[in-house]
Formats: sequence, C-alpha cells, structure tokens
Amino acid sequence: MFLGIDAGTQSIKGIIIDPTTGWCSESVAVHFGRDLPQYGSPDGFLPNPDSRIRRANPLMWLDALDLLLARMHNAGLPMAQVAGISGSGQQHGTVYLNDQFPDALAKLQPEKSLGEQLCHAFSRAEAPIWMDASTTAQCEQLRTKFGAEGVRQRTGSDATERFSGPQIMKFAQDEPAQWAETATVHLVSSFLASVLAGKIMPIDYGDGAGMNLLNLHTLAWDEEIAEFCAPGLLQRLPSCVLSTKAPGCLAPYFAKYGLRTGIPVNVWSGDNPNSLIGTGGALPGRAVVSLGTSDTYFGTIPDLTALPRHGHVFGNPAGGFMTLVCFANGSLTREHFRAQYGFSREEFETAIQSCAPGKYQLLPWLVPEATPPVANPQLRANFDIENATPGEFLRALVESQILTMRHHAGNRRKPAQIRLTGGASASPLLRQIVADVFQTPVFLGDSTEAAALGAAMRAANVCGSGDFESLSERFCTTQTVVEPNPALAAVYDQALENFAKLLVGCCN
Repeated sequence: MFLGIDAGTQSIKGIIIDPTTGWCSESVAVHFGRDLPQYGSPDGFLPNPDSRIRRANPLMWLDALDLLLARMHNAGLPMAQVAGISGSGQQHGTVYLNDQFPDALAKLQPEKSLGEQLCHAFSRAEAPIWMDASTTAQCEQLRTKFGAEGVRQRTGSDATERFSGPQIMKFAQDEPAQWAETATVHLVSSFLASVLAGKIMPIDYGDGAGMNLLNLHTLAWDEEIAEFCAPGLLQRLPSCVLSTKAPGCLAPYFAKYGLRTGIPVNVWSGDNPNSLIGTGGALPGRAVVSLGTSDTYFGTIPDLTALPRHGHVFGNPAGGFMTLVCFANGSLTREHFRAQYGFSREEFETAIQSCAPGKYQLLPWLVPEATPPVANPQLRANFDIENATPGEFLRALVESQILTMRHHAGNRRKPAQIRLTGGASASPLLRQIVADVFQTPVFLGDSTEAAALGAAMRAANVCGSGDFESLSERFCTTQTVVEPNPALAAVYDQALENFAKLLVGCCN
C-alpha cells in the first residue's frame, strides 16, 4: 500500500491506496484554522492588512503533519502495510533554513514533536506562500535584466510575483542579515519530504519549474538567473531531479505512527503536477479544471516547441511537461461573497439558478490576480453592481470565473473532456456551468482528493507497482459525467466576447 500526503493552503490531507485491489482509503485531514488555532491562520496564512502579503508559519505545517499521521494511525488505517510515501505541496512557497537543519533532522526523537525539535532551524520565521504578491519590483528587475520573453523562454513563465525566485530575491534584498544566515531554501514540498526522510531532499522538476529558476531546456538551475536573484542562491538550493526518484527512506521518528522505518520516500511535487496525475489528466486529450483556493486550468504538452502565450509550464511527473493557468481569485472569493450575502451554500446556488445564464460579466479580483496579472484588487462589471440582485451578482461571479479560464486557455485545441477536481467540484451547479461555458463534457472522479491521490499513485509508480496508465485506469475512474447544454453555446460565446472587452485596459 502507498501513502499520499497533500499539504495545501488551508489543510493537510492523507490517503492510502492499494494498487493490487484498487482500494483507496477515505481522506483524513487536518484543517489549519480549526485544528491549530494557536497559529492564528483561519485561512491557512497569517492575516495582514496588506492583501499582497501572504505568509504562513512553517511550524504550523510540522504540527499538522504530526497530527495528520496520528489521526490516520488512530483511525485504524493500515499504516504498517505502507510500502512507500510521496507528497504534494502548495506550489511556490519557500521555507528558509539555517545550518542547524540537517543535524536537527538526523536527530529527531519520537518522544518530542517535530515543531519542538525543528523550531530553531529556521532563518526566517514566516514562509511566503503562493498567494503572496509583494514582489512586483523584483519581477520588474528580472524583466529588465533578462526580458520578459527571455525569462519565459528559459523558465516556462514570465517573472511572476508568487514564484519562488522573486520571493527569494525580495528576502535577500530586504533582510540581508537573515539571508546570510540561510543555508538552504526549500519549497513546501521538498521541506516536508526532507522532514519525512530525516535528510535534505531534492526538488522535483514539476515543482521546481514554478520558481522562475529552473531552465526547462537543460533541466538544471539557471545559474545566471539564480545569481541575479540572490548572491549564493545556487549553493542554497537542493538539487533538482525527475519526479520518479525515491532518494530518501522514512526516518525512525515516524515509527510511532505505525509506519515502517526505511520505506522509500519519493521526491514530493507541487499540488498541480500531483493533481494532473490524480485526476487522470496526464493522459492525452484531457484537460483539468481545479476549483480550489485558487482555480486552475491545466493539461499536458509533449515538449517545449511552442510555449503557450498565457500561464506556465511545469514538469509533468508522468514525463514531458504540463501547462497551467492559475487564477488567484477562486474559492475564497466565492466564499467571501456568499458570506457577504449571508447565504448558506444551498441559498447561494438557489440564487444563481434563479437568474438567466450569460447575462452579465464581472472581474472579481478581491486579491491580486495571477491571470491576468493585476496587482491591485478591484471589482469591474458591465452591469450596475449596486442595484443588482444577489442572484445576478453571484451568477456573474461564478460564470466569469469559468469564462476567464476559457479566455486564457487561448487557442488550444478543445479538450475531448474536462476532469474536474477541487473542493468546489462537489457543487452540481458549478459542474454544469463548467460544462456549459466550455461546451465540453465534464468528468468527476470518484476521489475528490486529486493531489493526495496523485501523490499516492506516484509513490506506487516509483516503487514498481504500476505505470501511470494502469494506475489511472484503476484509481481515476469517473462517477459523474456532466454533458453541456448545446442550447447555451451561443450564449456563452457572446458572454466570452463581453468578458474579453471588460479585460481591456485593466491589467498590469
């Protein structure tokens, strides 16, 4: 059996799979806000009056990992039968460690918690996460030095505020003394993988590509960009490797949760590459829409001959590359407006269903937006927001969130099917809107935990328990197919034109 862990923005989750029988456990979760209130992070990050600053205390992730494994063990899951582990981490977030980190990892004692033993190993108390957009100046410095197209051609993405390279650059510029104390810079994924293995673990190509530091043509750190971002950065980065590597073994510390010491620890990857695997989206002809804290649209490409105009290119854990377009204003924005109207989730959907589709469009940017790049939050609409009914506003909100995906997916060939995942995929209304806006059948997998499932599948694959095609056939089966309403094709074609007009002149 194989354990997959997903360390996301608001929670950490774990599942176990058995490739021989096709069994998959129920997900076990730890919610950062509810279960670890001492960290004051109800949405998974520390509140800040500046909406561009989004950081988390990495000790919270350590406490959450301890609590997750304890809950799985106490729930009677077959921890002793786990033969390999892999994981998923929220992409782009960076963790800064001092020279005490390797020794502290090697000496973990089971009678103490991870947080107690690693609390002195950080050179920076807070970790900027993917939602942080405070690095606009650093992105401009990168573009000035290398050109926006130069950065994109080398790293697969334009210089991007939430990406790790600009984040590291800002830290080194603003806090040079703390930078000098930094011995290692990890991603969230490689940090937690290192904790499990009790030693410094590498970064995989999937997550490493979300840093503006990995040259996708050489699959090595880009020395020029890294040195420009921060002096000595190359010496502080772990190595970067294929996603199909298991360079670590489980540390003895974790035996207290019923796990066997020494089982393989696969290199972790980012949440989006893992979700590509966990939805079955790594197979040809499929695209994936994830409705989570952020909304994303992604799929595979075989090579780098034609980089897409919008979005990003990451490594695909199954081989080759994947494209991804990220929209920062996802579920948290939907939840904000639902709460503003005082609606339950049922009332939220009823209000939307009471209004005609495709009538109004909206740019609902409560936080700085990634796609298109917008630094200053704003609301813009082609209707009178103040006098709109709740249903009119909320339908414009959710439809526009899907229209922006279709718009920024560009001129890619229409996918034969869309695999839908993320917490909001549980909504039948949102499923239908995705199908209708794209005019493409929407498939909902049996598992709603695509990132954790993808991590478990990657652990099984690296341990020789199946290739990705056979694992996808076994674990990425679909329970629901939502067909688009062809009568709405023209309605949403016109809505897309109206949405594109709203975008004119509003971007950075």
